[in-house]
Formats: sequence, structure tokens, C-alpha cells
Amino acid sequence: MTSLSSRERVLRFFAKKPIDTMPCFSGQGMVTVPAIEALGIRFPAIHLTAENMAGSAIQSMEMFGFDGAVVPYDMCTIPEAFGLKISIYEDSEDILYPTIPSKWPRPEEVQVPADYLQRARMPVVDEAIRILKERVGSTHAIGTWLLGPFTLAGQLVELDVLMKMSLKERDKVEALLDKLTELIIDLGRHYRELGADYVNLREMGTGADIISPRLFKMIVQPRLRRIFEAWDSPKILHICGSTDMIVELMNGCAAEAISVDHKNTLSETRSKIGDEVILLGDYDGFTLPGQSTPDEIQAAIKKCIDSGVDAVWPGCDIWPDIRSENLKMINETIKALGTSPTPAVGRL
Repeated sequence: MTSLSSRERVLRFFAKKPIDTMPCFSGQGMVTVPAIEALGIRFPAIHLTAENMAGSAIQSMEMFGFDGAVVPYDMCTIPEAFGLKISIYEDSEDILYPTIPSKWPRPEEVQVPADYLQRARMPVVDEAIRILKERVGSTHAIGTWLLGPFTLAGQLVELDVLMKMSLKERDKVEALLDKLTELIIDLGRHYRELGADYVNLREMGTGADIISPRLFKMIVQPRLRRIFEAWDSPKILHICGSTDMIVELMNGCAAEAISVDHKNTLSETRSKIGDEVILLGDYDGFTLPGQSTPDEIQAAIKKCIDSGVDAVWPGCDIWPDIRSENLKMINETIKALGTSPTPAVGRL
């Protein structure tokens, strides 16, 4: 069997060209506590400098056999660049991701600074991607992600406000979504130019357990389609939560790959989207790497593959406090069981 480099495997995978075995990677955060400890830093430090961000991504990738590295790790970089204050919890010993204590009261109050790329931690993310490109870009894939427009709006304005206004003052919500859509288009292109091999669009706050399929079709789907039609391949759409009711709508967004989490019924999704679309999913990124037994890991990975995925992905960020033996076993199992062709991707 021909053996590919990690980068070749991922790039050929997204191009739907035959590969040697299923790649182990993600479009969500996959930084780990063992990697952070190996660098001699604490969890909050990975968000603050490009060296810590890239270094922890590389260390996590190399320690556990991933085919790629992914940055950044938190959802606050853009809101912070817009001027919102964030809490990074620099003095905490716990795993606490940055949060936004106070958001804008209404969507029409949100302003997009022309120089947002030069503000706050946006340059940190840029430099982290450059470091990854320089240090591992010839051998491993480099991934990054952006929030979708509705989910990003929920980081700027409280979600319950957006939900209410989507019904009563939809024009104001849609005006903000349009501004964010254009920003996402430009920022995705920017990250690709810096060296990212793929950008995952995470519209996490639009599952059917959060907004209705009708609202998704009216205000979310058209903007997702606009983004994907403007981006170069590969084009990946990820939505957390319950997605069984909106899979056909997701498939109508012009993405070439669809990523779902463990609340989704994979076999039904595969039957709905057909065999041409790449399907990614969907193990529990908290339980499987952190709490499961070897038998449970084997069964979970096999179930994903048998259900028709083209690559086994965590359904969201991998929770950093993993058991090293579990995460190693997850990736070893994916490689061992992933040698047969999948619906959208053949084998060498």
C-alpha cells in the first residue's frame, strides 16, 4: 500500500482522490493538557501568544498522531477585535476558555472596525498560522475555523435577543448578519493566503434544537451559501447539536463537506446527502477521549465508519483534559479501521 504524508492524505481527502487510510484530524480545537504541560505553560497562555498557540497545536498533533494542527482555540478573537472586553482567566489553574462578560444590547449597535485585523489577538492568530506553515506545513495539514454569521452574531449580541428580534425585527438582525457574512468571506480568504489548507465554518448555534428549520432556511442558509460560493475549496460546514431535521438544508449551502456532532444520526444523514458529499463526524469529544474504555472507543469509531463517514471527526472541540492512552487509541483505531473506501473517498 502506498503511504502518504499527513498533508498529502488530508489534501487528497478533500479533493476526493484515493488515499491510503482515513486521516485523523479535525476542524475544531484539539489542543490537549499533556501537550500544554510539555511546553511548561498553563492553559490560559495558549490564547495569548502566537508561539504558545502554534506550539501547543504542534505538540498536540505530534503527541497523538494527528494529520494536522488547528488554531485558534476560542470564539472571542473577533468580538474582542470589535471592542468587547473578554475574560481570559489568566490566574486560573482550571480549563476555562475566554468568555465575553457583556455584549451589545442590540444588533444595530454592532460596528465592524475597518482595522479589525490589526486589533486585539487577531495578529496572534495570523502569526500562529504562519508559524504552523513554516514549521510543519510541508508535512502536515494546517486547519483553522471561523464561526458562521448567526453564531458569531450570538457572540456579539445575546442569543435570546437575536432570537426574539429574528421574529419581530428581522431586518435589523439580517443587516448584522450581512455585515458578518462579508467579514467571514474576507477572513476565510485571508487565512488561506496565510497558509491554512482548509477553513471550517462552524455555524454551531443553528441546530434544530436552537432555531427552527424554517428560520434556518430564511436567514441562515442564504448567507452560508454566499460564503461557500465565495470561498475556494475545500468548503466545510459544521453545525453542532440536533441536525437531522436540517441536513438537506445544510447540503444546500454549497459546502463540499458536512460535519456533524454525536446528536446527529449519521446513517440517515448519509442517505439524505448521497455519496458525493464528504461526511465528517461524530464522536463525543469529551467522553470518548476522557472517560471511555478501550472497548467503548473501538465500538464508537467502528459505528461512525459503518454509518458512512468519510473521516471520523470529534463532534466539537476535543476537551483538553484527555487521557493520553484514550486519544492515542482513538487515532490508532481510525487509521486501522479506515483502510477501506468510504462513500466519497476511495483508497489507493
